[in-house]
Amino acid sequence: MSRYTGPTWKVSRRLGFSLSETGKELRKRPYPPGQHGQNQRRKQSNYGLQLQEKQKLRFLYGLSEKQFRNLFQVASTMPGITGENFMILLESRLDNLVFRLGFARTRAGARQLVTHGHITVNGKKVDIPSYRVSIGEVIGLKEKSRNLVVVEEALEVRPNIPEYLSFDENARSGELIRLPRRDELNPDINEAEIVEFYSK
Repeated sequence: MSRYTGPTWKVSRRLGFSLSETGKELRKRPYPPGQHGQNQRRKQSNYGLQLQEKQKLRFLYGLSEKQFRNLFQVASTMPGITGENFMILLESRLDNLVFRLGFARTRAGARQLVTHGHITVNGKKVDIPSYRVSIGEVIGLKEKSRNLVVVEEALEVRPNIPEYLSFDENARSGELIRLPRRDELNPDINEAEIVEFYSK
């Protein structure tokens, strides 16, 4: 299954979860889309709940099912708690950190910046969105890309930068100073359900 590129607000309403992490999608119509969206009263099975948690996290980071499952397999071989490891691996992706630094307004926009060759890691161009950023690596913009209109507009409305990142305004670059803690990641995700889903 390829990566989803359709309307994200519709998916947010179906999952009851803000994929933009702002809550905008659910303010006016906090119910599933469709003719009978307001009247749905189905009780979910355990499998349904696990699938929903998996889909929330997968759509949040914009991965295909194959990418998502492969990354989970990596997390399951690491020492520590598999669910937390998985979320930290997702958060350490280059496209996600470009988004967190405020170079793009959405993760999809950040992925496009990376694939189009505008992003550097330690001064070298990296055009792989799934690149796993290591502690101490510096994410920046190519010299010719520093004044891109989309970047300027994104930086103007940039939310607060997480504590595990530092940002240099003059150089327009950011550094991963440590791995994120679980309490710094989205609290509306129950990663234990995802571990259960893939453990079957």
